[in-house]
Amino acid sequence: MPYSDQKNATMNIVRKHNIRAQKKYGQNFLTDEGVLDGIVEAAGVCGEDHVVEIGPGLGSLTKKLAEQASHVTAIEIDKQMIPVLEEELAGFDNINVICADVLKTDLKAIADTYPGECVKVVANLPYYITTPIVTGLLESGIHFKSITVMVQTEVAERMQTGPGSKDYGALSLAVQYYSRPEIVLDVPPECFFPMPGVGSSVIRLDLYEKPPVEVKDPAKMFGIIKASFMQRRKTLSNALQNNPDTKIPREKTESILTRMGLDLRVRGEALTLEQFAEFTDLL
Repeated sequence: MPYSDQKNATMNIVRKHNIRAQKKYGQNFLTDEGVLDGIVEAAGVCGEDHVVEIGPGLGSLTKKLAEQASHVTAIEIDKQMIPVLEEELAGFDNINVICADVLKTDLKAIADTYPGECVKVVANLPYYITTPIVTGLLESGIHFKSITVMVQTEVAERMQTGPGSKDYGALSLAVQYYSRPEIVLDVPPECFFPMPGVGSSVIRLDLYEKPPVEVKDPAKMFGIIKASFMQRRKTLSNALQNNPDTKIPREKTESILTRMGLDLRVRGEALTLEQFAEFTDLL
């Protein structure tokens, strides 16, 4: 379907059901056929997959996923979209639509619905809640094969950047601890209705069977990481001492930094994932 046809189809659904995009849910509906196909291709969806889609909206991407996957579970928070999805997806018998907040949903129960199938997450995420959703998926303990999401370009770049970049932070480290990130598609604002004020990108996270670094207590490491970036312009020793969740004496941090051969004035933004893991174990 050409771009203009997909856009017309989207607008027809919007008019038919008198839909108004909800700002509180960050709704921007995709209107570009090529982008829809690109997301499915980037996710590598095949007949052995159970795809969990977050935020199906009008169901345009859901249809594409269902054509390739064994099963699709679509989680939609907006109640007004449920009758729309039921009508638009009526011709498919491999789609299950759930009206729920993904942050309050038992994803493990959903992932276990079809034993033997690879579970992949695909989503056009609301920009205001991208980080909680992505980190929640990564930390869930569920063995997703991959997570392919549309996010704000700036956030996608943050996920795959390294030390020394202004975009480097706790999200970068969490994503890179659990997965190998790759931006696979850039999407301009005109591919959506209504048009967002920023550019978007599709990023695929291929989850590791085993994290690339070993650390005795991952939760403790991420507590240290979070504290070090709460005051990113301060030295690591000051940031960890001042943060109420860590309260690590400056002398102790400096002693560990000395053992690691690092400058005592180093900031958290300069440490690699491997160095955060080493620091945590020594602590």
